[in-house]
Amino acid sequence: MSTTMKTPAAAGRGTLTDRVFGGSRSRKLAYLLVGLVVLVSAVRVVSGEQALTSSSTFSAALLLAVPLVLVALGGLFSERAGVVNIGLEGMMVLGTWGAGYAGYQWGWGGALIGGAVFGAAGGLLHAIATVTFGVDHVVSGVAINILADGVVRFLSELVYTDNPAGGGVTQSPSLSSSPPSFSLPVLSSGPDLLGDLENEHWFLLSDLAGLLRGFTSGVGVLTVLAVLLVPLVYLLLWRTAFGLRLRSCGENPAAADSLGVPVYRLKYIAVVISGALAGLGGVFLVFIATIYREGQTGGRGFIGLAALIFGNWRPGGLAAGAGLFGFSDALQLRSRTAVVALFLLIAVLLLGVAIWQATRGKRTQAVVAGVFAVAALVGYLTIDELPEGLVSFTPHLITLLVLSLASQRLRPPKADGLVYRRGEH
Repeated sequence: MSTTMKTPAAAGRGTLTDRVFGGSRSRKLAYLLVGLVVLVSAVRVVSGEQALTSSSTFSAALLLAVPLVLVALGGLFSERAGVVNIGLEGMMVLGTWGAGYAGYQWGWGGALIGGAVFGAAGGLLHAIATVTFGVDHVVSGVAINILADGVVRFLSELVYTDNPAGGGVTQSPSLSSSPPSFSLPVLSSGPDLLGDLENEHWFLLSDLAGLLRGFTSGVGVLTVLAVLLVPLVYLLLWRTAFGLRLRSCGENPAAADSLGVPVYRLKYIAVVISGALAGLGGVFLVFIATIYREGQTGGRGFIGLAALIFGNWRPGGLAAGAGLFGFSDALQLRSRTAVVALFLLIAVLLLGVAIWQATRGKRTQAVVAGVFAVAALVGYLTIDELPEGLVSFTPHLITLLVLSLASQRLRPPKADGLVYRRGEH
């Protein structure tokens, strides 16, 4: 009887798919994404709604998702360190004002710095209240949201009233320079090969062309930064000693403190970084409008927090949550009839969930998913166009639906939101 043993080198190599996708979990995620693209392409062909996979829809979705990603990444730093940050909206508001003020004087580079500094100032205030003085995290966050609105109005009245450059009590002068943007040569500009392929409306190929063209045409510098931050934050928090220490503050700060981890210092650093990233989310809004306006955030700080929860406090998950909201929001802006096609997509997805739950022996969940799948299919077959008010609410409705479905598998940091005092735990 012979036994075949693998050498360490052979054992480490694994299969080709393991080397490409990085293990079974990543491989399943890759298969899921491929299946989702195929499904969306099929729904586009059946419904005839070209806006579902058009490059303009994906481009708008990227613009709408970027500020949410930045805010959610900010919340990730704070909550992984054990500090709940309800004040992301207020820090984003401060970031918009800082970007508007610095941008009209020093251009888009000044706007980046100004927005990050003002957002970080909001994070520092939250850290002082929660880490040093032990204020309830939610109370402090709500107070910052209220305070931010008052602060920016006061500063606008102080700086922009009778300003020779323009502006007023609710807005700043325009940015003195616009941020650079780029498109991929040949593929997305010039000959625009992806655009030509998209216009053929072929199954899958044209949809992939629309996706790639939407993500590579007219891309701004802050968009590139936001996309790169997702893997960089993952590497920082899960692959470095600094990240391990920071996450230990959100899991068991007493144990981390006993091992010499500077818990208070790391909490401060995390919350200040959180505010700076939320401020950058506000900068992106200023870049789009080329001006600061009061109420510019529109509650995106809270939606970014929802994306963080949907993503189970992980970078990839929060990016997916932000992308989901951005896509649904972009779709309702592009076409009211295309939103109806989402009913068909939801019906197929819920049918898959029902079958999956049935195979696991969870009959109740399978029946509920099946009922909703039938209801979605009936909605697709009977509704021609949704009322305007309902269409504009679609992104929020989808966010609530996904959060409710994902809530049973959420796992927040164990010490998230707890006031830590050395020697009391």
